[in-house]
Amino acid sequence: MESTTEQPRNISGSMQSPRSPSSQPYLSVSVTDPVKLGNGVQAYISYRVITKTNLPDYQGPEKIVIRRYSDFVWLRDRLFEKYKGIFIPPLPEKSAVEKFRFSAEFIEMRRAALDIFVNRIALHPELQHSEDLRTFLQADEETMDRFRFQETGIFKKPADLMQMFRDVQSKVSDAVLGKEKPVEETTADYEKLKHYIFELENHLAEAQKHAYRLVKRHRELGQSLLDFGKAVKLLGACEGEPTGKAFSDLGTKSELLSIKLQKEAQQVLMNFEEPLKDYVRYVQSIKATIAERGTAFKQHCELAETTKLKEINLDKLMLTRSDKVGEAEIEYREVTALLEIL
Repeated sequence: MESTTEQPRNISGSMQSPRSPSSQPYLSVSVTDPVKLGNGVQAYISYRVITKTNLPDYQGPEKIVIRRYSDFVWLRDRLFEKYKGIFIPPLPEKSAVEKFRFSAEFIEMRRAALDIFVNRIALHPELQHSEDLRTFLQADEETMDRFRFQETGIFKKPADLMQMFRDVQSKVSDAVLGKEKPVEETTADYEKLKHYIFELENHLAEAQKHAYRLVKRHRELGQSLLDFGKAVKLLGACEGEPTGKAFSDLGTKSELLSIKLQKEAQQVLMNFEEPLKDYVRYVQSIKATIAERGTAFKQHCELAETTKLKEINLDKLMLTRSDKVGEAEIEYREVTALLEIL
């Protein structure tokens, strides 16, 4: 597929001419040229990722690498793990239907969505300095594969297995001791925000469903008109003049109207349904960040409880030590008095 060259964007997101060097730092990324590689279940789409920048942490003013969808997933997972509390942009979903997975329309929509995804990261004031982003934009394919495969499997790190056992042990202990742990914070502003996010997701999801139905109906109507036009043309070929010409003209008009409806369906898809789907993914990413906040709050409460218990134990130890010191002083006085008598 042909691709357009995108001008570099500075960190504020404004366009900058590549012919006029500027001291303003910029980092611009283009995801282009999707190509199908492999066959059957092993088939996948690769993309050319072109990076243009003047940031000193990068290897040069321009770098071109080949990436696949799983590499983008790796980047998002790494950022989500390392940058707690920062909203990480969402990825486009992965098609589960084989016949749509490699269609030209789906491939182009995913390419555009991946381009938006990586540029949202590149324009973020903190995420753009991520070591993982630099690896994604600069590492060769072999290095990228090695990084990606290191994170596959049920447990990404051995520590994940140990953490799972600790979590299970903690839950069992809590059940035995009858301890109740706080699940999440309940401040008024936080509850209001959560309620808004959940309501927004429901409304956006409903709007996206209506957009999907609208696109589907346009396409079905267009296909029906196309079939009708072909059938009427065949009927016209069996008739003489002027009936045959009238049928032929009707068939031609039906086919033209079918093409128009298909174009309208594509416009509705790109300008209405796809943005709504992107908004839904955004809200879902925000919910994931809220969940991480809830986990952090729970850990904070657990640590506060542990600290309080340790302070109580320390007070007990200090009291016990004070009692023992007092007993030792009494014994010392008694021994001293006895020695004076002797």
